[in-house]
Amino acid sequence: MVQQKKLIHEVSGWLRVYDDGSVDRTWTGPPELKFMAEPVPPHEEFIAGVAVLDVTIDQNSGHRVRIYLPEVEEHEEYNKLPILLHFHGGGFCISQADWYIYYHIYTRFAREARVICVSPFLSRAPERRLPAAIDDGYSALLWLQSLAKAELHEPCLKKHADFRRVFLIGDSSGGNIVHHVAARAGKVDLTPLKLTGMIPIHPGFLRSERSKSELENPETPFLTRDMADKFINLSLPIGATKDHPLTCPMGPAAEQLNELKIPPYLLCLAEKDLIWDTEMEFYEAMKKANKDIELFISKGMTHSFYLNKIEVDMDPNTAAETGALIAGIKQFIDKY
Repeated sequence: MVQQKKLIHEVSGWLRVYDDGSVDRTWTGPPELKFMAEPVPPHEEFIAGVAVLDVTIDQNSGHRVRIYLPEVEEHEEYNKLPILLHFHGGGFCISQADWYIYYHIYTRFAREARVICVSPFLSRAPERRLPAAIDDGYSALLWLQSLAKAELHEPCLKKHADFRRVFLIGDSSGGNIVHHVAARAGKVDLTPLKLTGMIPIHPGFLRSERSKSELENPETPFLTRDMADKFINLSLPIGATKDHPLTCPMGPAAEQLNELKIPPYLLCLAEKDLIWDTEMEFYEAMKKANKDIELFISKGMTHSFYLNKIEVDMDPNTAAETGALIAGIKQFIDKY
């Protein structure tokens, strides 16, 4: 008789972990949201002005990136485009670079901000706990450096990408990865690549003790208190708390911010985010450390609001704030 496996962890419709170590990421929440967690195949043809390519960057590990390439306009023919190296969110436990929630927004970023977006497929916990996803993000940056040095070849990037203007961008837990990849990059020589700016969007910076915003701001399908607690428990090194430097880079256990060699930051926050308070604590700590950091606030919005295609399409305020976010990020990129 085959013994039935036992469910030991479940996270808000997104994730189930069993006692045999297996993980099921089938969406079990509202069926009308399921399409956002489904993969979109790559397409070499330009659809709505953007081609999408999946490229293997390490033959041994099979590590891949997804590239969003905007159709080059006539006036851009001899001007190369900046690179957005994007780290997806998902509490370090769910999401993939090819999910629809990223496809719908990063094709738009590529088209409207005139950038090439490169989004690595990141390791996910609990199968591979942190810092695995950060290692993957950093490996993707080193791959870009190898292309800049002509040690490797990727035709669309060689032809169209400006390796002197590379920006790191990440949603939610991907915002944590932005910070930690930048911190690593500040300790090495990336020449001829230049890391120009950091854009963490609603980063998952937390503390063990719940903040006022965690207790009072609204939960959404993209972030509940249950998700924050369980995803962090499943992704941090075993025995660690939310005060770990990977989730609390402004805490006493983290490397001192004033010692980091990091480029300018555009910290993008949502006014009604559950974790607003700890994100603002990071902002104030960066200012105190005399780091170059700007703040962009989406008024009245919740965590990762712009990824929710239904709300972007149906709610005029969400649509307007999404457009404003993209415009604000484009303005930051254009400064450099």
